Amino acid sequence: MTQANILFIMTDQQRSDTIRALGNHEIRTPVLDSLVREGAAFSNCYTPSPVCVAARSAAITGLPPHRNGCVSNNESPLQMRSIMQVLRAAGYRRHGIGKMHFNPRVDAMWGFDSRDISEEGARLKGDRRNDFHAYLSENGYGHVLEPQGLRSEMYYIPQPSQLPAEHHHTSWVADRAIDFLRQRNRERPFFLWTSFIKPHPPFESPTPWNKLYRAADMLPPRRPEGYEQLLTWWNRHQNRYKYRDKGYDEMLVRTMKALYYACISFIDYNLGRILTALGDDIDDTLIVYTSDHGEMLGDYGSFGKRTMLNPAVKVPLIMRAPGSANPGARVDAPVSLLDLFPTFAEFAGLNFEKPSAEGASLFKIAAGDCEREHVYSQVGEGNTGLYMIAGRDLKYIYSAADRKEWLFDLRVDPQETKNWASNAGYEARLRKLRGKLIARFERDGYDKAVKDGAWREYEPPAFPDPAGDDGLLFQDSPDLPDLLRALGPYFDS
Repeated sequence: MTQANILFIMTDQQRSDTIRALGNHEIRTPVLDSLVREGAAFSNCYTPSPVCVAARSAAITGLPPHRNGCVSNNESPLQMRSIMQVLRAAGYRRHGIGKMHFNPRVDAMWGFDSRDISEEGARLKGDRRNDFHAYLSENGYGHVLEPQGLRSEMYYIPQPSQLPAEHHHTSWVADRAIDFLRQRNRERPFFLWTSFIKPHPPFESPTPWNKLYRAADMLPPRRPEGYEQLLTWWNRHQNRYKYRDKGYDEMLVRTMKALYYACISFIDYNLGRILTALGDDIDDTLIVYTSDHGEMLGDYGSFGKRTMLNPAVKVPLIMRAPGSANPGARVDAPVSLLDLFPTFAEFAGLNFEKPSAEGASLFKIAAGDCEREHVYSQVGEGNTGLYMIAGRDLKYIYSAADRKEWLFDLRVDPQETKNWASNAGYEARLRKLRGKLIARFERDGYDKAVKDGAWREYEPPAFPDPAGDDGLLFQDSPDLPDLLRALGPYFDS
């Protein structure tokens, strides 16, 4: 394959079922729809970890979490080879824009030539670089301490943006991508990773995008009968620290959904601006669009990620390749973000040793030249380890915190409403998937999950008193205490 450009677009926390051309007629995504028509859409793409840093670390290194050592939002394994470093050998100009989440090394290069740096959350004091925050200060918005939305108690409360559309982070990411495309050296191929923070909560968009969808037009979340039995410790833990375990308000959740969809449509609009700037070079550029993980959005009474249920563990994946012989293709083979590393390396014309046998070229998978039976996912380890193996038909999950397993039959129950693990008719299939997942960890010497051919047992992690307020998350700007103290008698320290 001849050397050409690579445009890699990643969103944060976007579910797989949020593209109109792929069946969701509640949402409007005309630019993504055009990519679906012109490229290939992978309908069974799973994240290797349903949490930000671990998912990105797996995609960048091509190694699953249990092998690269990043199983949660801890630091990325910067000592390991990244896809950016591999593409250096092919002469690529490598630039990164927006959220990378090499937590806590926000300014790490990891093989990039250059970066426009911006991470989510409040402004930070000290030398933690954030180019977007500097941009806001230069344009008269230095007073906005939480430019991607208010967190803590407001984390899952839909809210208007504090910024106009032209200065919103989604626009800033697109502007930086457009600047790169206009100023680049056309004698050299590029790898441009354009990474949007949205639709990660808080769900906020600028006017008038924040009124594009209305709560009354949104369907309520899926809460199948007995859904509580489908939840793990991680679901309950997240609901607590995200302030969402004290009752159910359907209209509030439908409002969340409306603002979540608005975030995605605003990204879609800005993606269109990037593709316009790419111009005629679009036919000499591999375009890959995906997300790091999904969002529960009230389904199963849950919010956030860190679960192996489809709303969180499945992500969109669209690939538009130069000279595609089969535009509009739908690929239902199970794939993973681990497949991005070998896909980009192959496209660049590199002969390389794959980081992991679990990753494969998406070109080969789409062409039917690579038989893919299962993919895997993991979040946490030890007593919070949550593990998954999934194929076209069946998905198996084990939670160490709950000492419990789940089996979903995706053929007859694609919405995942029933756990078939205790059904005697599924015993052989359950045993096969369990055995394959355990054998995978044994083969790699990962004894934090398994011992003597079985799941390693742990004392379950503690959980806050359901009636209390312990375990709530606070993510305020370091400047907040000084601002409150300045209120004088209104502030009670």
